[in-house]
Amino acid sequence: MNMDVIEMARELGKAIQEDERYTRYMDACTLNDTDTELQNEIGKFNLKRSQLGEELRKDSKDTESIKVLNDEIQQMYKDIMEMPKMVEFNQAKADLEKLITSVNYIITQASEGADPETCPETPPASCSGNCSGCAGCS
Repeated sequence: MNMDVIEMARELGKAIQEDERYTRYMDACTLNDTDTELQNEIGKFNLKRSQLGEELRKDSKDTESIKVLNDEIQQMYKDIMEMPKMVEFNQAKADLEKLITSVNYIITQASEGADPETCPETPPASCSGNCSGCAGCS
């Protein structure tokens, strides 16, 4: 195998795009983007946020209006996040992020001298992933 590191990174990128977690995330994005009900609710949410922003910029703020708008925004957000397609999107996104975090962690560990075959896939619970100033993993 006579591949340089950049070529291997491109191959890794292709492998990620072939992974079920990536395709599931992309499918969830498409479903959300084409879901009229979800997009309408997001539009209403953004409009309500704009109204709150306008209210907050006023010199004489109406604290009751601000509270009502804030409560409405929180409820709208909760409702959107509980919609089945949004739940699926968030889970698919979290699964893909976990994969990318593992890939990045293995690469980071290998670049610091760890054996890429045996280093853990995930950082210890207290690890931020930024190794500057780190005393090392146990």
